[in-house]
Amino acid sequence: MNRDGTGDFTIGIEEEYLLVDPATGDIADDPPQGILDECAAGIDDSVGTVMAEFMRAQVEVGTAVCHSIAEVRDKLAKLRLSVASAANAHGLAPVAVSTHPSAEWSALHHTDKERYNVLAEDMQAVARRLLICGMHVHVGIDDDDLRIDLLSQVAYFLPHLLALSTSSPFWRGDNTGLMSYRLSVFNELPRTGLPEKFDSYGEYIRHVQVLVDAGVLKDGTMIWWDIRPHTTFPTLENRIADICTHMDDGITIAAMYACILSMLIRLRRSNQRWRDYSNMLIAENRWRAQRYGFERGLVDFGRGEIVPYSELLEELLELMRPDAERLDCVTEIERARNILARGTSAHRQVAVYNDAIAAGASQKEALKSVVDWLVAETVRDL
Repeated sequence: MNRDGTGDFTIGIEEEYLLVDPATGDIADDPPQGILDECAAGIDDSVGTVMAEFMRAQVEVGTAVCHSIAEVRDKLAKLRLSVASAANAHGLAPVAVSTHPSAEWSALHHTDKERYNVLAEDMQAVARRLLICGMHVHVGIDDDDLRIDLLSQVAYFLPHLLALSTSSPFWRGDNTGLMSYRLSVFNELPRTGLPEKFDSYGEYIRHVQVLVDAGVLKDGTMIWWDIRPHTTFPTLENRIADICTHMDDGITIAAMYACILSMLIRLRRSNQRWRDYSNMLIAENRWRAQRYGFERGLVDFGRGEIVPYSELLEELLELMRPDAERLDCVTEIERARNILARGTSAHRQVAVYNDAIAAGASQKEALKSVVDWLVAETVRDL
C-alpha cells in the first residue's frame, strides 16, 4: 500500500510447524532431510518456500507475495498440505502449535546452519529453549516513513490479535495456566516485546546501525519485536501471534491485521491518527492476552476499565468494515466471532486434555490425546 492507502495491496504469511511421530505423539528431533527436499520439490516459487527452522524438529513455510486474502489462503493451504504429504511419507506429521504439549527442550537439537549456530552460541540456554512456533504476517507498505508511523500506532492492537491466536497452554507436560506460554519463552531473548517508537525511518535505521557497527547484530532481522519494519522487504511484519492450529483462524488474524493498517492509513488521509499509548499500558493488555486469551477482556485506556473482549471485537469490526470491503475480506474478519464462540487452539487443547483425564486417562495418555487432536486439526478443511 502507498502512503494514501491505495496502490498494490500485498500480503504474505510465514508459519512454523513441529514434526511429530503420530504413533507416539513425541517430537521428531532428527527428521530425515528428505522431508524438506520433497516439500521444496512439490512447491514452486509462485506458491512459496519451505525451509528449515532453528530446531531440527521444525519446518517453516512462507507464501509468495499475495495480492488478496483469498490468494494468501490458497497458497498457505498448498504449503501446509505439501509439508503434511512429505512428512507422512516418512511416518511423521506436522502440527501447527506454538508449543508441543509434552516435549522436553533440553533433549532436542538445533539445526546445523551458520545463523542458528551463531544464535545458539550467543544465547546459550535461552536459545536452546526455543522450541516454539509462531505466525508472521507481512503487509507491504512502500513508504518507509509511513511504516514507522504505523509501527507505533498499530502496537495498540497487538494484544487484540494475540488473544485470538493462542495455541500454547502446555509446556513440558504441564498446563501452564497461560494461553500463550510461547511468549514467556520468547521474551527471554533480547530485542523482543513491544517495538520502540521512532520519528522517522532514518532514525530507526541509525539505531539498528549502531548495533550492527558494534558487532552485536548482523542485520535488522535479528530484532525480534512483536511487530517490526522489515529491513529486507518493504513490509510491516506482525510477529506477535501464536500459530493457529486451524488455518482459517490464522487467515482471520492476517485479514484483521491488514484491515487495521488500512484503517490507520485511511484516518491519516483525514488528518487523523490513532492515539499513541505508552508501552507500559499496551504491555498490560499484552500480558492479559498472553495469560487469559480473550476470556478476561482487555483494558480500554480511554475508559480506564476492563472491557469484555466480545465488546472490543465488535467495535473493531465496525472500525475495519470499510477497509474489509475494500480488501474483499469481510467474511474473513467476521470469522473472529467464530473463534470466540468455540475457543482458540489453546482452549480446545485444554478441553481435550481435561476430557481425557475425566475419562480415566493418565497424564501421558491425555497429552497424547492433545497431540492426536493437533495432528488432525492442522490439516482439517485444507
